[in-house]
This record gives sequence, structure tokens and C-alpha cells, in this order.
Amino acid sequence: MNPNNHVGLPPALPDAITGIRHRFHAMENFAKVFAIQPGEQVVMLTDPLLDPRVVEAVRGLADARGAELRVFTDTSSRVTEVPKAAKALLEQADFVVSTWFCSIIDPFCIQLRKRGQRWVKITYFRNLDLLDTPQARFPIELVGAITRATARRFPENEAFDLHFTDPRGTDFRIHFTEEMRNNMLSTNRWRGQMTAEEPGCYVHYLPTHGPNFWDDNAVRHDPNVRTEMSGVIYPQWAVGFAEPFKERIAVHFDGEIVSSVEGESEEARILREMLIGGRMIEGGGCGFNPKAPRHTIYPAGSNAPGALHFGIDLAQPSEYIRRVMPDWEEPPVHMDLVNLDATVKAGNETLIDRGFLCALRDPDVVELAARYGDPLWLLEAGVD
Repeated sequence: MNPNNHVGLPPALPDAITGIRHRFHAMENFAKVFAIQPGEQVVMLTDPLLDPRVVEAVRGLADARGAELRVFTDTSSRVTEVPKAAKALLEQADFVVSTWFCSIIDPFCIQLRKRGQRWVKITYFRNLDLLDTPQARFPIELVGAITRATARRFPENEAFDLHFTDPRGTDFRIHFTEEMRNNMLSTNRWRGQMTAEEPGCYVHYLPTHGPNFWDDNAVRHDPNVRTEMSGVIYPQWAVGFAEPFKERIAVHFDGEIVSSVEGESEEARILREMLIGGRMIEGGGCGFNPKAPRHTIYPAGSNAPGALHFGIDLAQPSEYIRRVMPDWEEPPVHMDLVNLDATVKAGNETLIDRGFLCALRDPDVVELAARYGDPLWLLEAGVD
């Protein structure tokens, strides 16, 4: 028997049957997330490599809602602070759509959100054709429910450690006080608010990259406060490397700072040169969209549920990043280490079990998923 004739699974349905339905499903999500209101001033912060159709999609939505859109294009998305020329434009905006790296960390942007300005970050929507992906049409209400179910697993009214382990030997802890926990979970993203409606909100579109298990939100962005953390991470992979690491590479931390990198491979040498002296800024960035591809880690770590990335700001720009990713959406002073099979516990509560996000089986999540289709297929049939 010719093995090329073996068929054990049904063929994909033709696009002529499903394409229009899928596109309108995704467009409904798009319209909900970009919650532009009549009369608002909308600003897009863009770069030359952004698909111009994305700009026109936002412009069309703004036009339809009686809002006014202005576009400011800088030389790249790797902007590390808002340029002076853009500040006056941003000061007047009600709603901001951005590709720029500095959107989340620049104090100027943070202050604008504290005043009520609403932001959508489009790192994962750089090409309009992404509307035709399963992750674009996955119900955003369900992404929010998965996020809230995860938040409920964080212990209340007590201090605890967020503990990361994996089969390679990762043993990393981040200590949470009760105040830090409350600061983190009060943000719109941890409350599962996927649309840019709330004053001061910051959301991602496509709606895949959920909130980080730890970041500067825990200390209200106070640069003088350092979080108690330590241990070792054995990354499975990292952005900018073509395939997962074959060697067990150990990245050691002294507090928030990378203190050493152990390994003999070329990848270990590169990471050692790159990471030592760098600071952890994202302690477990997690995906919450079950239809985000699990093994696609570019541009900023896998966004599949239970996949983690650890974001490290480097002590100096990386020559390796500049060579292999000259057009990367992030600057060469940042690196995301990826673990696809971690177990994460908050105190005694398990958040992730060997790469599986436990909230996917939360009864409230399963009940909500049933409104949209088969919960098992929606929540646990991942995309490779």
C-alpha cells in the first residue's frame, strides 16, 4: 500500500465554505477590542514595516464611529522612549494604537494612561492577514474568562512564592507580598478586560498575550523597588534562535539580575555574552488564547496557554540580535527566554502543570466555552 494514500484525519474544509464566516467572527473581535468612541482623537504610533492595511483597518473603524485618526510613523518599532515630536500629538489623544516597544515602559505613556488614555498594543497584528487565523477569531470573552480563572488561583491575604520548575531543572522563585498580589491583579489585563473601554487600559491585539505572572505592575512601576527573586531557569528556547536548545543551558539569577549562564554550546556562549547583568522585567509572560500557535515564539515568546516567556532587559545592546534580527519589532536590549513545559505554583495553588494552563478546565471557563462550541475542542485542541 502506498503510504502517500494513507488518510486518517478529515481534510480541512475549503475556504469557500468557512472563509467568510471566520473573517466576520474575527472582525467582530477586532471591533470590540478597538473600542473607539464618537468624537475621539485617535493616534496610531507606527513604523515603516507595519502592513499599511492595518492602518487603514483602524482608520475605517474610526471613520465609521465619527472619530479622527492621526498617524505618527517613526523609523522603527524599536523606539525605547517617546520622541519629543510625538509627545504633543499624544497629549491630545483619547485612544492610542501602537507598535512601539516603549508603549508599556515609558513613564510618559504610563502617566497618560493614569489620566485615562486608552491603549491598544499591536505587536501581534502587524499584518492584516492575521485576521484569518484561529487565534484572531477565538472569542475574546473566553480569553478574559481564562485570565480571571488563573487570577483566582493566586492566594489571598497572605505572602507566597511564585515557583517555576520544569523537567530540565528550572527552580526559580518570585516572592509576592499581599500588596504586590493586589497591585498585579487589579490591572485591567488580569481582570480579563480584553477591550479598550476602561479609562487607563492597556490591551493587546491580537488578544493572545495575557498579563505577566510578575512585572513592574506589582510595585506600581516604582523603579526604586526591587522584588525578591532568585534561582535558575533552564530555557527551552529563546527568540532569535531557529530551534529549541539541545543543551541544558542554565541561567542563574541574583535577585532580578542575571548572574551567570552555564553551558558549553554555541547557544550558551551567545546567551552568556548577552544576558549577564540583564534584569528580569517579565517573570513568566503567559498566553491565554488556546488557538495561538504553541511553537511560534517570534516575535516575543509563545502565546499559547501554559507557555511562558521570561523577558530580560539587557545591560547593553546585543550584537547577536542586531545580526540575526535587524528588523525585529523589539530593540536589541531585550530578550525573551521561552519554556513550553513549566509547572508554576502560587503558594500551594498550581497555575500551570507541565505546560498546561489549569484554568482551561475551570468549571466557569468550560461553561462559557459551551456557548461558542465544543469546550474540549475550543480549550484543549491547540495549534502547533
